[in-house]
Amino acid sequence: MTNATAAFVLGTRPEIIKLAPVIKACDRRDISTIVIHTGQHYSESLDTVFFRQLDLDPPAVNLGVGSGSHGEQTGEMVIGIEQHLKDADPDVLFVQGDTNSTLAGALAGSKLDIEVAHIEAGLRSYDRDMPEERNRIIIDHAVDHLYPPTEEAANLLEDEGISANRITVTGNTIVDAVMAYDKTAASVSTILTDLDISPGEFDLLTAHRAENVDDRDRFGNILFGVAAAATRCENDVIYPVHPRAKDRLAEFDLSVPDCIRTVEPLDFFDFLRLESTASLVFTDSGGVQEETCVLGTPCVTLRNGTERPETVFAGANCIVGHRPDDIVAGARQMRSKAGEWDPPFGDGNASEYILDDLGFDESRRTSKPKERAASNGGVKKP
Repeated sequence: MTNATAAFVLGTRPEIIKLAPVIKACDRRDISTIVIHTGQHYSESLDTVFFRQLDLDPPAVNLGVGSGSHGEQTGEMVIGIEQHLKDADPDVLFVQGDTNSTLAGALAGSKLDIEVAHIEAGLRSYDRDMPEERNRIIIDHAVDHLYPPTEEAANLLEDEGISANRITVTGNTIVDAVMAYDKTAASVSTILTDLDISPGEFDLLTAHRAENVDDRDRFGNILFGVAAAATRCENDVIYPVHPRAKDRLAEFDLSVPDCIRTVEPLDFFDFLRLESTASLVFTDSGGVQEETCVLGTPCVTLRNGTERPETVFAGANCIVGHRPDDIVAGARQMRSKAGEWDPPFGDGNASEYILDDLGFDESRRTSKPKERAASNGGVKKP
């Protein structure tokens, strides 16, 4: 008798973090795994650190795709993923999120008639100018199994005509990851000492989205607004600079305000430690909105909308755009709210619920994931 096999396609650090709990759950259930890394984020040194810190084996495959236009990047990924899926013949293929890697995995798997499971399905920003939004829609309509983190996301999928039989609400695997690794990060990370900062006495900034950093005026406004908000509390701001943002700072000859301290991109434990001890987090990242919500750290989102509205409904986040006055007002609103909410993304067992739904029980399996009967209107809750 042979074990079941689960394949995972990933290409960015958030995908590594959010798929790690599912990979670990497969290991506990004696399900063989194969990880196909597209290399969409192509800092080999940081990727290696992420796999090591999350106690994962190095990926079996690294396509090393790197940068390129959306079409070039996605097309090269599909070709490479398809070949390795043919060789592995997995029982199920997992993809997560909304990146080009996710899209390529979903397309390659569905074309090969492999059962594809989309973790973090159903997120919508309703901003079709975002390439991630187009990816989300295509992925959700192409795959076999959809795992939205919340009932709201599940309802959005049904509103788009997706069969309720394909949808199961599980919570978000980011909760699994944060709950599993937050204490470890607190015990092993030296980032606070390295930066000579104290918990609660600094702010954290992430800004990397194209619509923000590729626009000189908008990027400058964000830096100015964040600096103004932090200065009111005499806080420094720690800004791990994404390579894209670093290039734009040089290209635009933008001056970074004195209170904003730029640092190189950080590994998972160091960044998690900063998120959990910051007074306030400014971000344009969807994943950071989730992580801060789980950690109890107030968040100000530097966008005009979000595909994580649950963080706003919970009171953990506010959406301010890029105007300096709005950033300052949002920071004033959020600073007093630390931990005053219940995270809406599940109980930290999303990975187990996903495998349960696919029919991967604690014993070995040799069959394909079973057909699932609709229950509770087809949207099943753990």
